[in-house]
Amino acid sequence: MFRHDFLASATLKPVAPASARRRLNRLIAGATLALAIPAVGWAQDASPRVRLTTSMGDIVIALDATKAPLSAENFLQYVKDKHYEGTVFHRVIDNFMIQGGGFTTQMKQKATRAPVALEASNGLKNDRGTVAMARTSNPNSATSQFFINLVDNAPLNAPSPDGYGYTVFGKVIAGMDVVDKIKSVPVGNQGMFQNVPTTPITILKATLEK
Repeated sequence: MFRHDFLASATLKPVAPASARRRLNRLIAGATLALAIPAVGWAQDASPRVRLTTSMGDIVIALDATKAPLSAENFLQYVKDKHYEGTVFHRVIDNFMIQGGGFTTQMKQKATRAPVALEASNGLKNDRGTVAMARTSNPNSATSQFFINLVDNAPLNAPSPDGYGYTVFGKVIAGMDVVDKIKSVPVGNQGMFQNVPTTPITILKATLEK
């Protein structure tokens, strides 16, 4: 009943929940009060933390290198390689997720390393504020693109929606107010892409904090 088209290569995308499914079905072809989310029961203090400095503010992500070691290491390597600098959140769907990490402001896809294996059955859920790897219909195709869940997206949890699920590897621990600002920006079509912010939301810098 759910479809998953792209979200990362051209765009790896997660399957939309019921509320966003209709919009997602058209997608395709091709993926303040500093409302910090408590890390209790999730990422431990020793977990690596990455600060994304975006054109709309900072977002801090705690990685769960214990439950998602391959995905966390993969993300960190892209951070160390400065891959994310100059990329955008290219797919924004309110009440679903915001996706970025793969395209420049000109919507040119950046080169990536080899994909990492799926770790979607690690017990971490696609709940609001969590960060997951985008992928194609191939469960083992995740590279650099990731998405931040805006709501509890249970249909993305393994084994839904396609028998595999989407790997959660981190969680926003500061800057959800920034994420919520991003979700509300105007979006439109740009070439083959849909739900693209009309004004680019750029990741200016990605920094490992610990």
